[in-house]
Amino acid sequence: MSYKTILYEVKDGIAKVTLNRPEVLNAINSQLIADLNAAMKSAEDDPNVRVVIITGAGRAFSSGADIKEFLAPPTMADMQGQIERREREFRFDETYTKPIIAMVHGYCLGGGFEIAQRCDIIIASEDARFGQPEINVVGIPGGGGTQRLPRLIPTKKALEIIMTGDMIDAKEAERLGIVNKVVPREKLEETVNEVAQKLLSKSPVFLRFAKAAVYRGLEVPLKEGLAWESMLFATCFTTEDQKEASRAFVERRKPIFKGK
Repeated sequence: MSYKTILYEVKDGIAKVTLNRPEVLNAINSQLIADLNAAMKSAEDDPNVRVVIITGAGRAFSSGADIKEFLAPPTMADMQGQIERREREFRFDETYTKPIIAMVHGYCLGGGFEIAQRCDIIIASEDARFGQPEINVVGIPGGGGTQRLPRLIPTKKALEIIMTGDMIDAKEAERLGIVNKVVPREKLEETVNEVAQKLLSKSPVFLRFAKAAVYRGLEVPLKEGLAWESMLFATCFTTEDQKEASRAFVERRKPIFKGK
């Protein structure tokens, strides 16, 4: 499949999705959302893909929404419908079965920051800058920022970022727990690939269950989350990968997982 606003490649079990509007710092328009949705679905459906990396071409991950699309906005009802439909189609954190790594450099703002928040792991270069500047431009975040950010960091800090529109640097994002790791720009791709290789060495089934347990647990009371975890833990023992993992541990060798 061809895409107009992203680059998509699969190699050695890794799908790399690159936001590709560098002339506007990968600003997000309707076409980019459609392309990203399609690419993520392609990666999810491809049995050869086990890890997904999302990054941006040029000088930024993404500067956020393409404001030109808001100069003649639709009615309130139409806009709300668009956002709700986008959220249903674009929930690749809670429903996606494969690990997703955001490889962030430069600006990661607004909708771009919201894309990164949906990823399981964020690795950033030292020049990365994060923020939700919607308060200065369009109103409030509309791609999940008001909901996901307070789940990632303390509520008061999330409110400060959202209500001031100020950017934070990569080190502050790491301190707050938004970013997993910060590295020099020249080490960014190497570091992301190292993490991807580590994930590739794990059972795809176990990774899928781990994601399902965590994301479901964030949405339900603790008692229900523990029951969900217990069910998934028990289900692990019905898989071929669990038997292989145990045998490999006892035999002191690396397991060979089949994802079954």
